[in-house]
Amino acid sequence: MKAVWPPFRVRCMLLAALLASLAACTSGPVRRVSEPSARIQQLTVQADGRWSLQLRIENFSSIPMRFESVDLALTVGDADAGRVQVQPGLSIGPESADVVTAVLAPQAAGKLAVADALAAGRSVDYQLSGRIGAIPQDGNRRDFEVERRSALSPAPGLPGVMR
Repeated sequence: MKAVWPPFRVRCMLLAALLASLAACTSGPVRRVSEPSARIQQLTVQADGRWSLQLRIENFSSIPMRFESVDLALTVGDADAGRVQVQPGLSIGPESADVVTAVLAPQAAGKLAVADALAAGRSVDYQLSGRIGAIPQDGNRRDFEVERRSALSPAPGLPGVMR
């Protein structure tokens, strides 16, 4: 006996219906909320002794996040330098970063550690630890624990600047 196939038009309609039903099973793009990160992009020693910090906030989530607060303890070398506190009110797209500026009146030990590194032309280690408050798109505010260790080096040709 010979198999009878439906006409070409019917086969195309069945294939389209099958593909449509498979597409309906997908849930769309994955919405992943990941812990953000922060690091010092640039530290500038101002004439009055305060520091201007360019703080790079990194959003590793797959959705946009609005960053509402930053409260981080800063240690330079082995010295406590103070707290970096800023309310950026900044929206950062998925898997992107942006920079906010914070001004800090450093504690004496931190100020000396940076001054010594600048005078000697060498790098200095730093640590940021604390919380960043953010609101995921269409979500509720969350506080994320942040800890970052890195180093800053004098910027050639820019007195009082470390990157």
